[in-house]
Amino acid sequence: MKKILVTPRSFAKYNYRQVAELFKKHNVEAEFNPYGQIMTEDQMSDLLSDKDGVIVGVDPLHEEVLRQAPQLKAIAKYGVGVDNIDTGYTDEHAIKVSRTLNANADAVADYSFALLMAVARRVVEINNGCKAGDWQKKIALDIFEKKIGILGLGAIGRGVVKRAQGFDMSIYAYDMYPDEAFVAQNDIRLTDVDTIIRECDFISIHLPLTPDTKHLLNADNLKQAKKNLIIVNTARGGIVDEETLYQLCKENRIFGAGIDVFEQEPPQQSKLLELENVVIGSHTAASTVGATEKMSLMAAENIIKDLED
Repeated sequence: MKKILVTPRSFAKYNYRQVAELFKKHNVEAEFNPYGQIMTEDQMSDLLSDKDGVIVGVDPLHEEVLRQAPQLKAIAKYGVGVDNIDTGYTDEHAIKVSRTLNANADAVADYSFALLMAVARRVVEINNGCKAGDWQKKIALDIFEKKIGILGLGAIGRGVVKRAQGFDMSIYAYDMYPDEAFVAQNDIRLTDVDTIIRECDFISIHLPLTPDTKHLLNADNLKQAKKNLIIVNTARGGIVDEETLYQLCKENRIFGAGIDVFEQEPPQQSKLLELENVVIGSHTAASTVGATEKMSLMAAENIIKDLED
């Protein structure tokens, strides 16, 4: 019997029977996150001590944790980003790491555009005002035929391209390894981050967090932004300098932001939570029934495959 830990709270929420039968068929015994929240390093270390594998969300799998898991052979990421996993350690110790590539791409692209529209049209602010008896009209921003800059043209970024096309938007993009055919077919202006900041009305972020993308949007380059700029981040919190973003939004030097990810999650006393022109998500962009089912099944299949190889 192979023993695994499952940390994501939404794992198999909508297709539990299917996943349970798959585990049973392959002699996998799963222990689920007992804490109801993102687990700490100490909690992960304790529960991983006798496990052969782990299906992990954004919980920490740093070297200190992995050293406490001598039997660990496989990690299945429930998602795409592996910045919470010490991949140097896993490579050195022959621990296999898999990802649920493309399983949640449409869900995240949908939510990215939902945040964009919510901030531009001040949906949350208007809703809260109306419920408090404030029936005043609030002037918002147009979206149709505006300019959007997409940072990262992976599966999610390409999904945002398709949604932006429905609004006849001019599409700018930055990507370190662009698909030239996709760029040409979709009339995308491939350019650099500074040009996107200067010229675009919206920026949607879909890059991995790496040393090269850490604080890619910062005080130096964001000072070039239009006053009506809206930044949407459903990728990783560290890509945007949060203190700079807070100051820009607070002082209305940009119009606002839609933020689903933070450098620390849950955010501790983040000043961004105080601002009306910032719409916040709980790292929830992939949380749809369809995406959850796809990610759960793919992560289960990945961990079984890697444990049996």
